[in-house]
Amino acid sequence: MGKRGPGGRARRGKPTGAPTPVPPHRPADGPANGPGNGPGKGPVNNPAKGPVKERSRRGAAANCLARWAPALLIVIGVLFDLLTPPQYTGAPFLSAAPLVAAPLYGRRGTIVTALAAVAAAAGTNAYHRAVNSFESATKTATVLTVAVLALGINRIVRHSDQQLESARGIAEAAQRAVLPTPPARIGSDLLIAARYVAAQADARIGGDLYAVQDTPHGVRVIVGDVRGKGLEAVEAVAVVIGAFREAAEQEPTLEALAARLERALQREGARREGLDQFEGFTTAVLVEAIVTVPDGAELRIVNRGHPPPLLLYADGKAVEAAPEVPALPLGMGDLGVWPDRVDVWDFPAGATLLLFTDGVTEARDERGEFYDPQVRLNGRLFDGPDLLLEALSVDVARHTGGGTADDMALLAIRRCGRGEAGAGERAEPGPGAESAPGPDAGRRDEDSGGRGGHGA
Repeated sequence: MGKRGPGGRARRGKPTGAPTPVPPHRPADGPANGPGNGPGKGPVNNPAKGPVKERSRRGAAANCLARWAPALLIVIGVLFDLLTPPQYTGAPFLSAAPLVAAPLYGRRGTIVTALAAVAAAAGTNAYHRAVNSFESATKTATVLTVAVLALGINRIVRHSDQQLESARGIAEAAQRAVLPTPPARIGSDLLIAARYVAAQADARIGGDLYAVQDTPHGVRVIVGDVRGKGLEAVEAVAVVIGAFREAAEQEPTLEALAARLERALQREGARREGLDQFEGFTTAVLVEAIVTVPDGAELRIVNRGHPPPLLLYADGKAVEAAPEVPALPLGMGDLGVWPDRVDVWDFPAGATLLLFTDGVTEARDERGEFYDPQVRLNGRLFDGPDLLLEALSVDVARHTGGGTADDMALLAIRRCGRGEAGAGERAEPGPGAESAPGPDAGRRDEDSGGRGGHGA
């Protein structure tokens, strides 16, 4: 699959020639294809297998142990008191039990644990028939005091949990408003899936963004990453997406759309204070998918300092859709103005365009090696864009050992193969179905009037 320049000549992209043979589907640490283990269904796609499953088991065991810790401390304290001479005391174990219960249990569970600890202290004193009543009273008073403190801690923790739950609900509402789920299908040819993976379990939205708009000029997409975190980043996300939705309908070219976004970010920066006024920027990829049935389809891409997307072909080949000429991120027009360049790629049936933010490419393993989506996804097949994003999310988590340091915005656009029923349904190739690219893939005749790779 070639990248077309002026006059329609193929420049870069998928190598021409004989179709690339697809190796057996063998995800990392997983078996090759076999019965019940078809393309896109290997261990990498299933979060309950391999290292992910092992981590889940270990986490469940740790949670179970933590839940039983207060009861175990009381038992240990009682046994220590009963099996040692009277001058030794199990009060430290009994005092620790309600403190451990405070952040783990609810109000009732903490009260029960506190009463059990105080009763155990009084009971062991009675068992020893301590001569020194002052020492016995001091021991019981110590456990009682710590138990009361634990009840106060439990109340604070429950109040914080309520506040966190409220903040989580507000964040989820903000995400739905700012990053609504795109339609699963546009027209009869494009299947779409999107996913936002937060770096922290309690975070729901940050500086990563995506949007899909069906316009008179074609299906237009943006995936980007705003500099910074927190409320300022969310505000910038809202500005970018709002400007994109308006300009995508009005501007006839991607170059004009990028210019509109540039001006919107400059206005946003002018009203800010501090470093954000001068250093605010957004990396972004703008895509325009134009489908002309049955002649074919093309992708027009403008990349403004963002990780290049991947084109995943029907034979499993993964190609990086890198820009011919690098460009500055949006919002940095004060440093210089250069005309935007549009790169054009063929979009054959069965191919998928995968867009992502730097949370994917900057994910590191324990050795400090970055995640390379092109290498990890090359040679693999997926039944739909949803399964592709699921596999990518799980594979990144596997690479990093369970989590990422940055948010990830993922979006996949798949052009349906002929006879393909919809997302998640495989279609058997018919007599006229498109095959793997041949020697002339991606080429246009010089007098065909086709658009070139630099500008339209």
